[in-house]
Amino acid sequence: MDANISPYELRQAIRRGDFTTNTSGYAQGFVQGNLAIMPKEWANEFLQFCQLNPKPCPIVGMSASPGDYMINTLGKDIDIRTDIPKYRVYRDGQLTEEVADITSLWTDDMVAFVLGCSFSFEEALIADGLEVRNITEGVNVPMYRTNIECQSAGRFSGTTVVSMRPMKPKDAIRAIQICTRFPSVHGAPLHFGDPAEIGISDIATPDFGDAVTIHPGEVPVFWACGVTPQVAIEAARPPLCITHSPGHMLVSDVPNSRLAIL
Repeated sequence: MDANISPYELRQAIRRGDFTTNTSGYAQGFVQGNLAIMPKEWANEFLQFCQLNPKPCPIVGMSASPGDYMINTLGKDIDIRTDIPKYRVYRDGQLTEEVADITSLWTDDMVAFVLGCSFSFEEALIADGLEVRNITEGVNVPMYRTNIECQSAGRFSGTTVVSMRPMKPKDAIRAIQICTRFPSVHGAPLHFGDPAEIGISDIATPDFGDAVTIHPGEVPVFWACGVTPQVAIEAARPPLCITHSPGHMLVSDVPNSRLAIL
C-alpha cells in the first residue's frame, strides 16, 4: 500500500480488513495514536494516571462521553471499534487475545483514550536529515520495559515503556532538540547510551516490536512510549480493557505540525 495514503483512506482499508500491519511510515504527516479503552468506573483513575505521566501518556483525544465510539475530534468518521489494525484484549490484567475488530466487545459504559505516539515525531526527524532505523528497515519500532517508575494514580501504577532508535551521538543531540517541540507525542528522549542504566538487559531482544540494527559508533536513543499504559493495565487488573497492539495505531486527520511548539 502507498505510504502516502490519506488517513481517511487508510482507516477505511483497516475497517475493511485490507490493511492489517503496523502503521509506521503510513499516512505521513498525520498524528498517530495509542489506544486504551476501559469501563467508566476505571476511566477517571486512568485519566489521572495520564495527567501525572505526560511523557509516556500524552492524551490527544478521548470519548466525548461513556459509550461514544466515534472520536470526531481526531478526524472524519473515526470508529474506535474498527479503525485500528490490531487490538489487544486484557481481562483481569491478562492479555487474552488479539483481534481486528472490537465491535462485539463494546459496551455502553466504555471510555476510549487516544495517546500521542512517537510515529508522529519520526517525520520531523527524517525532515531534518536524521535516519529512523525502523522505517529504513521496514519493521516495527523496538520497545522495552524499563525500571523508570511512573507516578501512581489509584489502581494504576507501573514502569515506563520506551521506544528506541539508534543514532550517532551528534544526531541524538539534534533529535533531542527536535523532539522537545513535540510534547504531545512524548517530547525529548528520556535517555541515550547504556541501556542497563534504565533496566534493559538485552537491547537485541525488545519486549515489544522488532529489533533493529545498531551500527558501530551509534548509541541507542530512548523515548517514552505509549505502550506504557499496557503495563499499568496489567498491574491494575480491570475486568476488561482494550488497547492497540504495539505499532498498530489509530491514524488521525490531525497534522503533526499542529502539535509542534514553534
